[in-house]
Amino acid sequence: MEPKKNPKADVGRHSGLYFVIGLALVMFLVWQGLEWKKYDEVNDYDIALNVEDQLDEEVPMTEQIKTPPPPPPPAAPEVIEVVEDEEEVEETVIESTETSQEEEIMEVEEVEVEEVEEDISVPFAVIEDVPVFPGCENAGDKKACFQEQMQKHIRKNFRYPEIAQEMGIQGRVAVMFTIQKDGSIGNIRMRGPDKNLEAEALRIINKLPKMTPGKQRGRPVKVPFSIPITFKLQ
Repeated sequence: MEPKKNPKADVGRHSGLYFVIGLALVMFLVWQGLEWKKYDEVNDYDIALNVEDQLDEEVPMTEQIKTPPPPPPPAAPEVIEVVEDEEEVEETVIESTETSQEEEIMEVEEVEVEEVEEDISVPFAVIEDVPVFPGCENAGDKKACFQEQMQKHIRKNFRYPEIAQEMGIQGRVAVMFTIQKDGSIGNIRMRGPDKNLEAEALRIINKLPKMTPGKQRGRPVKVPFSIPITFKLQ
């Protein structure tokens, strides 16, 4: 018995190829659907101004006005007349400032220049001639005699302030003063722990006698001097 189906007419023989082609076609259609874009209609309008061409109008031509040439310069006179100056001009005579041998030379008297004394201050430690305390005129070492007499003067006139004693205030007062060029005492300054002690130190220095001023190169000068005064309770 012969089979009813022809073996050459196998429908499923190319099914795989058809499947791949169909799949590719479906994927292409899906991709086109995803990529499909729709734009709004845009009307292209001419935004240029509708200006009529006016170049065809006739433009009036400006006539050029010709400027007449300048008149020629006047002709020079044939005869030149020379006119003499009637006014006389005075000549300026410049005299020489140089002296001649005949002129006498006046002698100029010498001008005396007054020496201005400089206000110099020389410290007590380096001055050539120290100030002389009264009583030290004949001393061999006037500097040592000066300091000794200063200590005697302080001990002689020393008086402890009662207010400072009651308050128990004690300490050292540094006193600075200047022996002026006339031997007097000036420019007194104090620095201490209490105003009462400073006032007592000022009173003691004000009692100093007038001295022989110190000298530097033979001239009287100001001599600054400093000395401590100690206030101590017993």
